[in-house]
Amino acid sequence: MAHTTAFTARTTSLPKVPRSTPERSTITVTHELLTIGRISVDIYPNDIGVGLEDVNSFGKYLGGSPSNVAVAAARHGRRTGVITRTGDDAFGTYLHRELHKFNVDDTFVTPVQDWPTAVTFCAIKPATDEFPLYFYGRFPTAPDLQIKAGELDLDAIREAGIFWSTVTGLCQEPSRSAHIAAHEARPRTGLAEGQFTILDLDYRPMFWASEEEARAEVAKILPHVTVAIGNDKECAVAVGEGTPDEQADRLLAAGVEIAVVKLGAEGVMAKTRTERVVSAPVPVETLNGLGAGDSFGGAFCHGLLSGWPLEQVLDYANAAGAIVASRLSCADAMPTPEEVTSLLAERGRTVPGAVSGASIPEGAAL
Repeated sequence: MAHTTAFTARTTSLPKVPRSTPERSTITVTHELLTIGRISVDIYPNDIGVGLEDVNSFGKYLGGSPSNVAVAAARHGRRTGVITRTGDDAFGTYLHRELHKFNVDDTFVTPVQDWPTAVTFCAIKPATDEFPLYFYGRFPTAPDLQIKAGELDLDAIREAGIFWSTVTGLCQEPSRSAHIAAHEARPRTGLAEGQFTILDLDYRPMFWASEEEARAEVAKILPHVTVAIGNDKECAVAVGEGTPDEQADRLLAAGVEIAVVKLGAEGVMAKTRTERVVSAPVPVETLNGLGAGDSFGGAFCHGLLSGWPLEQVLDYANAAGAIVASRLSCADAMPTPEEVTSLLAERGRTVPGAVSGASIPEGAAL
């Protein structure tokens, strides 16, 4: 079954942000992107289209959404790092090795003694658009939920170009208090021009007692957030049911500067107080839809740090997500800038940084 991932754009007649397109962020920081939260070993079947009971062999990969986002941004040339915990075991060693391979700083990745590194299995059934996840080593807790506030390098968090966290990191202590402390150390009013604080609304019901509990914890973080990203369900948990525009408006009312609402088959919308951009979908043949959102996130960060117009940021991120949806793994599948811009050019879409912002004709060489 084709999986729809967005990458073209249309805009309303609202004012647009200036069309400045620097290649690097305008601030000098150790980490252009610093993420916090989940990390795991993803065990993906080499046998496609069957249930786990019928799989004969598997491959292992680095996984965990915030860690994947850091990998994705690193593939676009960004200096990235992760704050997380692994078990003190062979899989923990493997994850450090993978972070090094992807040029992601693992300074803030440390072991805990009491809990093994989390492992996530999935089945891959593209014909029926099914990619069920099975979490092992997460109940009653996992190493990455043992991040403690007192262990955080708050200076690194304050100074990062983008600080990225997820709602899942709020689901239990001590991770919850660590996330709150990190955000409190990085108030919106203290951010320099070109800095962003992003909350991935990433709601996973198996980690929560109720939606109400999750909403209460999100409310503590939103006052510190400048960008919120989520699908319809995740936005509903965060700010209540409604149309995508109503949900985006509630996020903006909470102080967020850019609200990104994923629209499923209709694409993705990004809204600010002066602009509304919608990226329309492009159908791709999906192999594994699990990594597309993380690829989107890393590419979105790259676009923000580059200073591109919001329309171009969204298109670029959607093209990056589409590429990963057509591949097997998550971290290993993250595209390079050349792959993303080639896809944009092939479809006759604007390539960020192109002369005068003009669209490159379909089939043009880069």
